[in-house]
Amino acid sequence: MHRSNLVNSFRFAFAGLGYALRTQRNLRIQVAIAVAATACGMWLKLSPNEWAILAVTIGLVLVSELLNTALEAVVDIISPDYHPLAKVAKDVTAGAVLLTAIISIIVGLLVLGVPLLERFR
Repeated sequence: MHRSNLVNSFRFAFAGLGYALRTQRNLRIQVAIAVAATACGMWLKLSPNEWAILAVTIGLVLVSELLNTALEAVVDIISPDYHPLAKVAKDVTAGAVLLTAIISIIVGLLVLGVPLLERFR
C-alpha cells in the first residue's frame, strides 16, 4: 500500500469516527462511560489482566455501535421507504448493541464493582 493510500485510509477512518460521534447520541454516552470506567480503573490500579478485560469490553461496545450506525446508513440507502426486512435488519443490529452493552455492564461490575466495594468497606 502506498503511503498516500495509507494516509487516506486513516483520514476516512477518522472521518467515520467523527461522523458517528457527531450524529450518534448513544455512542457519545458510551464513550463517556468508557472514559469513566477507564478513570475508575486507573484509580483502582487494575492488574494487566483486568485492563485487558476492560479494554476488550469497551472496544466491543464501541465497535458494535459503529457497526450499527454503518448498517443503518446502508439500509437507509437501499430501502429509503419502510420495508419490514429493513426494520428487521435495524432491530437486530440494535439488539446486538443492547446485548453487548448488557454484557459490558456485567463485566464492569465484576472488574470494577468488586474492587470498589472492597475500597469502601
